[in-house]
Amino acid sequence: MTDPADTKTSAESSRSVLERSAALWNRRGLDLRSLETLAQILGRGSLDDWRALYSLALSDPDLRKRIRRVVETVPIYLPHFWLAALAAAGEQVDFDYPLPPPDLFDI
Repeated sequence: MTDPADTKTSAESSRSVLERSAALWNRRGLDLRSLETLAQILGRGSLDDWRALYSLALSDPDLRKRIRRVVETVPIYLPHFWLAALAAAGEQVDFDYPLPPPDLFDI
């Protein structure tokens, strides 16, 4: 059984990683309720940022729904990676959903 203190420590650690993310260079703070913030992390975040976001999403169904909304509406790198991650976290995912094309000017 997972110790609640370990879960809290893990969430605090994940939030700490995201608060220092270079992807949020133009933000004053971390607000995971913001779709724009999530889009920046998904589109410009590091592997550590993505791990931290996934760790938080595992225990937060509302965060998973917001991530899914961003993946389905915003051109980001590796959208199918995020759909697979959401599916692994227990979300129902339609892998045939028409995703926005990647931003060709960002490649």
